[in-house]
Amino acid sequence: MGAKVSREDFQWTYTDQPHGDRRKAMLKKYPQIKQLFVTDNHFTYVVAAMVAMQVVMCYLVKDMSWPAAIFWAYVFGGSINHSLTLAIHDISHNTAFGYHHSRWNRYFGMFANLPIGVPMSIGFKKYHIDHHRYLGGDNLDVDLPTEWEGRFFGNSFMKIIWLFLNPLFYVLRPLAVNPKPITTLEIHNLFIQLLFDGWILHMWGVKPVVYLFAGTLLSLGLHPISGHFISEHYMYTQGFETYSYYGSLNLITFNVGYHVEHHDFPAIPSSKLPLMKKIAPDYYDELPFYTSWCKVLWDFVFDPAIGPFARIRRDIDLKGKTKVSESNGAIQNGHQPNGVKQNGISNGHVGNGKICSKGSSNGIANGHMVNGNGHVPMQS
Repeated sequence: MGAKVSREDFQWTYTDQPHGDRRKAMLKKYPQIKQLFVTDNHFTYVVAAMVAMQVVMCYLVKDMSWPAAIFWAYVFGGSINHSLTLAIHDISHNTAFGYHHSRWNRYFGMFANLPIGVPMSIGFKKYHIDHHRYLGGDNLDVDLPTEWEGRFFGNSFMKIIWLFLNPLFYVLRPLAVNPKPITTLEIHNLFIQLLFDGWILHMWGVKPVVYLFAGTLLSLGLHPISGHFISEHYMYTQGFETYSYYGSLNLITFNVGYHVEHHDFPAIPSSKLPLMKKIAPDYYDELPFYTSWCKVLWDFVFDPAIGPFARIRRDIDLKGKTKVSESNGAIQNGHQPNGVKQNGISNGHVGNGKICSKGSSNGIANGHMVNGNGHVPMQS
């Protein structure tokens, strides 16, 4: 069954998420960052071309054998569909047409949604706002695995199953943890998606429809691109809760790897995120980062120190502030109730910032890099 996960709970912290204070400090030091708050017109053409390519593939797949159709669904169609989910992520921040045209962004998100096969654009937008506002928030940030997931998928074999079922958890977890009323735009999303799926079925039969659905399911599970789901917030280096990936797959995933940069400034289009690192290197060069999503997935499965529990979690109020009370033995200056100091962020620093060689809860050196002494400027 593989190595059993050593973690038995999340890493609870009693400090606010770091990105708000970083944002204020960076804007003060580098006011030119404001010039990056623009819309990305080129982005819309790229998304339209990807949707068109998937329609062409549906036509080509109709005459393929079933094994060939599934192969291309995983290798090609799945890569495009996963990339389109990341385009929807970008669109959810109104970067396609700007905040003054939010309705245009919502319907463009539905357009990008078409090859994915299932309606998810509007529902994603509804919950993704909470992920930024309540990062790591107990029962508010539905990106966090549930306690049941952490306990049930507790060894290497079960973690493989968890990765494969990841798309299902992303659909069901919000309904279980923080259900919200269905909106009118979600109904529009559903109606438009059904029309598109029905059109593909009518034009070319069931095989192209299976190609689209299979591509989505396979690419969001055990697929090299899906390494970003783990790399973004799973705690491979003790105390850090957001990580960036600086590798070649950013070229086909709308720079989703620049995730620290994205959480610092969610309104900046993905195409401009690499400029953030160039403008403010002192805020990014000393943070741990990744260069291989495949290595991230490998370590997630086989390192017993990493699993669904390897996330920083906090109790947050609806204003986004971390709750601190005497009744929970609240800490001050980064100390836990038992008096042991967290290796988390405290007064702008990360505990010790060290990386162990392998197999340690303090981090992994093989394939994961950290530069400098672990100092994180202006974090809370």
